[in-house]
Amino acid sequence: MTDHELMEQFERATLPVECFRHAEHVRVAFLYLGERPVLEALHAFSGALQRFAAAHGKSKLYHETITWAYIFLIRERMARTGRTPSWEEFAKDNADLLTWKGGVLDRFYREETLRSDLAREIFVFPDKYVETEP
Repeated sequence: MTDHELMEQFERATLPVECFRHAEHVRVAFLYLGERPVLEALHAFSGALQRFAAAHGKSKLYHETITWAYIFLIRERMARTGRTPSWEEFAKDNADLLTWKGGVLDRFYREETLRSDLAREIFVFPDKYVETEP
């Protein structure tokens, strides 16, 4: 599926939910960030994701902390390249962002934090200490 087709079906909520797994979430967020400044992308993607979830009867699955954290992680990784990479390049170079279970957020958040109602409803800052590489 092309980027345009994916975005169109996502925004219209016509994309079958089984075709919108974690990697597709990351890809769509990446596409929003390629078109808009980060805060506009955050607002647009979050709203579209909530509408998509509601249209598929899964509105309780929206998780604000996870959504926002991924938006900012993807944006940072994009900025570090110094250019706007293609999705294929980005995915290859950032495979850790495409792993759902045991993924990148485990480095920053305690499991109980991400399972909390508060983290689902509002953005919660990371609560794990992460040592930086020397």
